[in-house]
Amino acid sequence: MGQTALAGGSSGPFTPQAVYPDRSRPEGLEELLSAPPPDLGAQRRHGWNPKDCSENIEVKEGGLCFERRPVAQSTDGARGKRGYSRGLHAWEISWPREQRGTHAVVGVATAHAPLQADHYAALLGSNSESWGWDIGRGKLYHQSKGPGAPQYPPGLQGEPLEVPERLLVVLDMEEGTLGYAVGGTYLGPAFRGLKGRTLYPAVSAVWGQCQVRINYLGERRAEPHSLLHLSRLSVRHALGDTGLGHVSALPLPPALKRYLLYQ
Repeated sequence: MGQTALAGGSSGPFTPQAVYPDRSRPEGLEELLSAPPPDLGAQRRHGWNPKDCSENIEVKEGGLCFERRPVAQSTDGARGKRGYSRGLHAWEISWPREQRGTHAVVGVATAHAPLQADHYAALLGSNSESWGWDIGRGKLYHQSKGPGAPQYPPGLQGEPLEVPERLLVVLDMEEGTLGYAVGGTYLGPAFRGLKGRTLYPAVSAVWGQCQVRINYLGERRAEPHSLLHLSRLSVRHALGDTGLGHVSALPLPPALKRYLLYQ
């Protein structure tokens, strides 16, 4: 995926502007996604933890993917290796739509959240130690058993938003918010009041042999930047995705072209 896009591809005609007024991206998100992605070693260090998951889950590729074993009447979760208490973080979850089943929940959890239940349920978000978005039902869960859970994004009429295979999770520990993006559009904060905690990427699943991938995209700390760096951000914003693809044709010194492209 291109680093200037938020996540996935187009999710159809959905326009959150019409239904969700609080849709502004967290400060620094565009900068985070414009920077070069972390190398493979860093992504694995922020990947799924084989020592911190349900016994019915097998972590593969050094943490980049997990597969749930086909166990009946069980809900199984996995937690990331790294917990975050400061900064703005973003990671992409790739979860094929045909492998989600009745309860596919994506979000964050503390180190104390349970990762297995002996029944089918939206495990992530069912307690005080986790927060999750059920990407099939479009519901938000925290200390929730399901009924009465709020819709996300709110304001949609009829069926919930169709979430594509890839979605972006955006955790802002400076502001204490968790939000999501699909099809290149940030949907707004789903949860607030998360400051003061240490939170890990997490999912819970029920579909046998489903494979869920995680791709850590980086971190931004709330620190001042140089005027040169801020100028780069302004130029990249003005060029847009299409213009950035033609930077090499601009009448600029090679060093400046490389700087604009984070090379």
